[in-house]
Amino acid sequence: MPKPSGFQFKRPQQLAALLLLLLLLQCLWAFHRQTLTSRDYDFARCGREMWEKPNPLAGYFTTCGNLPDGTLAYRVAGLPLTLQRILAGQNADTSTWEMRHELGYVLLLLHSGFLLTGVFLGGALWWVTRRLYGNTGGFIALALYCFSPAVIRACTYPNNEILAAFGLFASLYTAMGVAHAMQGPPRKWRSRIVLLTVTLAFTAAAHVAAFLLAFLLSIGFMAYLAVGRRAYIVPIMMTACIGTLILVFASYDFSPDAFSYFVRSGAGRVWFSLQPARLWFLSPTNSAVSLAAATALLLYLPTRRSRYFGNTVPLLLAALFFTLVTPGISSEPTLWALPFLLTFIAGVFADFLETRYRRVFLAVTASLLLLEAVVSILSLP
Repeated sequence: MPKPSGFQFKRPQQLAALLLLLLLLQCLWAFHRQTLTSRDYDFARCGREMWEKPNPLAGYFTTCGNLPDGTLAYRVAGLPLTLQRILAGQNADTSTWEMRHELGYVLLLLHSGFLLTGVFLGGALWWVTRRLYGNTGGFIALALYCFSPAVIRACTYPNNEILAAFGLFASLYTAMGVAHAMQGPPRKWRSRIVLLTVTLAFTAAAHVAAFLLAFLLSIGFMAYLAVGRRAYIVPIMMTACIGTLILVFASYDFSPDAFSYFVRSGAGRVWFSLQPARLWFLSPTNSAVSLAAATALLLYLPTRRSRYFGNTVPLLLAALFFTLVTPGISSEPTLWALPFLLTFIAGVFADFLETRYRRVFLAVTASLLLLEAVVSILSLP
């Protein structure tokens, strides 16, 4: 199958856009049923202070104090409100509570950045799985993603988890792209190295532990893939790391005191436990993905045609993140693991849909997708 070149918006892209639109509609339905919470007000206040009046207190970045879970979610929550206030000509002292009485869409503005990140993550998942496994794999992964209650929930409240999930997925597959590009002329490396720097910075601003894992895993994948060019890995990753730290420093408005908390907060500590995976896979809302994952694993283990790099890497990454815990801060690494798990499922299912058992697997796949859609709709508020 020839690789698509350049941007196209033909039937596959149109169907992918339709699935992402269905995700958007489910999230808008959830917004319609939501009310502003104390968490919303906290994220809005902290985020607006970062954009409008940072460093009001000595030793602190905002009146919220030191933020151990990254600045990105606060900035994402606060930016639409800051822009709206400026465009509406409102006073800088206008609080989110006052905006609530003047506007009917404050909640949508506050949550819009997280919804867009979820849509971008879905687009990235489809792009990666389509290039790896063709249209069939791309649509299996995207359909499971767009009807995932865990994804819909993460898109509809202020949190760093959906941001970290997007950053991790984008960083690791960009690192693999850099490694493949290293087999060609250096002029083809630059854009990918810049993209890797941006995605690592995005991840770091969302969650320190996610950034550390993304950085180390990127080095590992590049060392495995960049055969004959491994000497270039150190300067490339040093460049990406320096660029990342500069961008994260900028997210703290170049305040050394505030930035120092990025490295001393303890949010980067990680440990491992089977409990998160057990709870996630036994949850009724995740039943379709759990069944699909079990089926894919049972097919993967004894089948040589499925045990290749493109399937094995997402399986290992999903296993890593599903067993990850962060003792220094509350987080949801199971959400970070989900795109990699869906990539693995899509790869194995796409392989078996090309065998003589195609009809059977079409029926199995359709049943699982239907179950996922039903569970998703029933889980909506």
